[in-house]
Amino acid sequence: MPHVQRHPLAAQAAEVLLGRIRAGEWPLGHKLPGETTLATQLGVGRSTLREAVRELSGRGVLESRQGAGVFVTALEAAEDWDTVLRRAGIVTVVEARIAIEAESAALAAHRRTPADLRAMGRALAARAEAVGSVEDLVDADTAFHRTVVTAAHNDVLTGMFDAFVPRSRHAMIDMLRLRPLSDEAADHRAHEVLLNAVRARDAASAAAASRVHLTSLIAAFT
Repeated sequence: MPHVQRHPLAAQAAEVLLGRIRAGEWPLGHKLPGETTLATQLGVGRSTLREAVRELSGRGVLESRQGAGVFVTALEAAEDWDTVLRRAGIVTVVEARIAIEAESAALAAHRRTPADLRAMGRALAARAEAVGSVEDLVDADTAFHRTVVTAAHNDVLTGMFDAFVPRSRHAMIDMLRLRPLSDEAADHRAHEVLLNAVRARDAASAAAASRVHLTSLIAAFT
């Protein structure tokens, strides 16, 4: 059983875990051993193991489920994406969202189906109800924006959005904790404007609504 021998321990532990996952020790969807057992196998403390699991969770490889354990959700990590995104600041993340989402909104205005519109409407309604915590709002907001991206019916854009979600989620949570929304009603209306533009098949307005909304986040934060 390979042990971790060099610092930083958490990064080393993450790489050992990833190597074992790649080798097929734990198949997709499989639950990892308990924390104490796994920490002993790796030769690290439980806090170091938890940090390693958090790292691999951020890279989409593992998922911690409350009360159930840690499960394998991917067999490979996008190393280059991870390296770039970890260096990215909040503003850089929002700028990248604009690049993906404004074009997706324009395409969605041309290509959306009745089912897409229903999905967007449901996601927008769920977003309005997400008032429990910053995390709940960010997750509901992400779900809405994903319906816009998927309505573009471009697998590459959808894949880029999905790959970007872990880093985007952390950045949006950090942003809202540092600068809570000053006008939640106005923020929600901005999303309604985006949906209405897609519904009206107005590509220019849809792209503008996406860009203006996300740009306003940068302005509020900076």
